[in-house]
Amino acid sequence: MENKLSFCTLFDSNYLSRGLALYNSLMEHCENFHLYIFPFDEKCLEVLTELNLPNTTLIPLSEFEDGELLKVKQGRNRAEYAWTCTSSSILFTIEKFNLQSCTYLDADLFFFDSPQILIDELGSDSVLITEHRYTPIYDQTKKSGIYCVQFITIRNDEHGLKTLRWWRNACLEWCYARVEDGKFGDQKYLDNWTKQFEKIHVLNHLGGGVAPWNVQQYNFKKDNNLIFGIEKKSGKSFPLIFFHFHHLRFYGNDWIQLTGPFLIVKQVVKLIYRPYIIHLEQIKKQLELQFPNYDPHGRFTNYKHSHVNSKNLDQVIKIYIMKIAFAMNKFFNKSRIFSFINPLNLYNVNFFNESK
Repeated sequence: MENKLSFCTLFDSNYLSRGLALYNSLMEHCENFHLYIFPFDEKCLEVLTELNLPNTTLIPLSEFEDGELLKVKQGRNRAEYAWTCTSSSILFTIEKFNLQSCTYLDADLFFFDSPQILIDELGSDSVLITEHRYTPIYDQTKKSGIYCVQFITIRNDEHGLKTLRWWRNACLEWCYARVEDGKFGDQKYLDNWTKQFEKIHVLNHLGGGVAPWNVQQYNFKKDNNLIFGIEKKSGKSFPLIFFHFHHLRFYGNDWIQLTGPFLIVKQVVKLIYRPYIIHLEQIKKQLELQFPNYDPHGRFTNYKHSHVNSKNLDQVIKIYIMKIAFAMNKFFNKSRIFSFINPLNLYNVNFFNESK
């Protein structure tokens, strides 16, 4: 049995700082691992090649993309194609490097403790999947699925490969950012796996898969540099293994939107988001020295619309709301007051540098 944990992930230059933060968190909390990275554009490949990170292998698109992937690439947008490639990246890594197992990681995960305890839970099963565990008011199961494609372990055995190859073929056939015939992206395909395939294990550990859509169910405390969650319903305590920093976006003038419309209380901002934001800013500064004029955060800067019509009305409304929120946050001393009630989850980076 291999002692080294094998992971794979994929991201482009817009997610570079998050991908590097994921890697750094593994370096801190995982004693023996190897991370296979699929850089999804040339700039990302260029920077990662220059960095030459220990315990990593870069797999360029030119090596990874086969005829079946290239055939569907032009008909899918950037996000849809990345989703299409998730299953293929796991299969490629297992077959190319003859791994006993491989765990796929979303690039916007960050580990606060070792993932070994999660992977150990797989036991003699072949596939490990994680639930969204939605807080009821944010339940998007009908659209996004029961399970989240964020942390998936596939074992190189009959049952693991059967499941993985079925998933790859399904994604090649259909993988779009819309709900259609019970499908959504690469994710809704997982809904039936426990009935469709054998040896599928659903993660029980509450510390794997904490995210903006379920964090409301827990209180958190820090003890000996580890973060522990306490489930409000049961009082059960657990170490936080990883947090999924979904929808974290950077804007101009050092503004950050932590997530979408989910309630994030001050305790979570302080214990979980603050160290992550500070870490991302440290990565940004380091990369700017080595790669001048390069923004590894992938900022959202295009807020201008020439006209309003039925297709872009929602987006224009969101833009005006964002502009108002930026102005209000600036007025209220860089989010200090909004740290208690901040429905848009907008903060200035100085808030994280100055707050304790």
